[in-house]
Amino acid sequence: MFQFREYRLKYFSIRLILYITCLSLLGVQVIGSASNDGSDKKQLICFIVGLVIMLFLSIVDYHFILKFHWLMYIVNLGLLVYVKFAGDSGGGAQRWIRISGSIGLQPSELAKICIVLFFAWMLHKYQEKINSPKVLFIAALLFLIPFYLILDQPDLSSSIILLLIFCSIIFLAGLSYWYILGAMVIGVPILSFLMYKILQPGQTIINNYQKSRFLGFLYQDSTSEELAKLGLNISDINAINYQQKNSVLAIGSGQLFGKGLENNTITSVKNGNFLSEPQTDFIYAIVGEELGFVGALAVIVLLLLIAVECLWIAKNAKDLSGRLIAGGMAAIIAFQSFFNIGVATWILPNTGLPLPFVSYGMSSLMCLMLGMGVVLNVSLQRELTFKEVLYTEYE
Repeated sequence: MFQFREYRLKYFSIRLILYITCLSLLGVQVIGSASNDGSDKKQLICFIVGLVIMLFLSIVDYHFILKFHWLMYIVNLGLLVYVKFAGDSGGGAQRWIRISGSIGLQPSELAKICIVLFFAWMLHKYQEKINSPKVLFIAALLFLIPFYLILDQPDLSSSIILLLIFCSIIFLAGLSYWYILGAMVIGVPILSFLMYKILQPGQTIINNYQKSRFLGFLYQDSTSEELAKLGLNISDINAINYQQKNSVLAIGSGQLFGKGLENNTITSVKNGNFLSEPQTDFIYAIVGEELGFVGALAVIVLLLLIAVECLWIAKNAKDLSGRLIAGGMAAIIAFQSFFNIGVATWILPNTGLPLPFVSYGMSSLMCLMLGMGVVLNVSLQRELTFKEVLYTEYE
């Protein structure tokens, strides 16, 4: 479990801890400004507890953690099944397990970390057979079970993120480019057909509210005459795009340095309550309005630095399982950040994904801290350089 003699403390990623701490504390400040219900205090407590757990996991050998791969997988499936039949509902979806009062667990967030760890073990074990149809079939089947349970909540956005994480891990494991090409040749026509079917009246592929968000994004600049030909009207489109329009307005109004946290400006989009739940999905709009371009850019830079640091750790990992853990966590940060900021800036349809380390959400923050703790342990066991090998042999 602990193997201090094999750890290389000089490679311990202090930078990653610093980036995470700066971004999380910035998130606490913005959450406090976006909401006055004490969410910032809960987020701060969660961060402190998560930081302690992260530092503890950083000294626990990740190979020891991977020994519990089936336990993690089965427990996560159990939580997802429980949510399906007895979870708390909200916003048209059933995604939560209520623990106490306002404290709850969102298993779809935990699933992202469990998928990374489980497939890091599996693909490491079968790394010589990664391009075997049998191995790929079993991996796909084991992935599709939690994927379906999350998709059925319904949680389309988290399902897409989970799929992207799985694809990233498979790619990093050494998947043949022939398989990738084949997937593109088959997948693009299927995706195009699904998009066509979704646009048809009476479709049952996705929920109506999901279709509405997609149509609102697709026809946001259409005239009333063009919309009438599609059986739509401009008032419906405006209602669908209401939050994203206000989000873009808020970000633009912040200009260079913003209006300041907890300001009382009457022209503030936040103060006018034009954004629902601004401390979660649209936290980036609050960052843009109150901290301006400088603050918005700082958030992007910190997220980028975290993802790049994870990739650097993956590059220097001593084995495939370590590489997949660090690379998988980089994928979570990169894809989820892109989707959240893309929604806030209206370059993507509206989804319900939190911004890593910034949005209010104890499940999201705690799960990310757990994953980053394992990444830190990967950094402690990096591959020896040629000079280090020679020095060790000389000693």
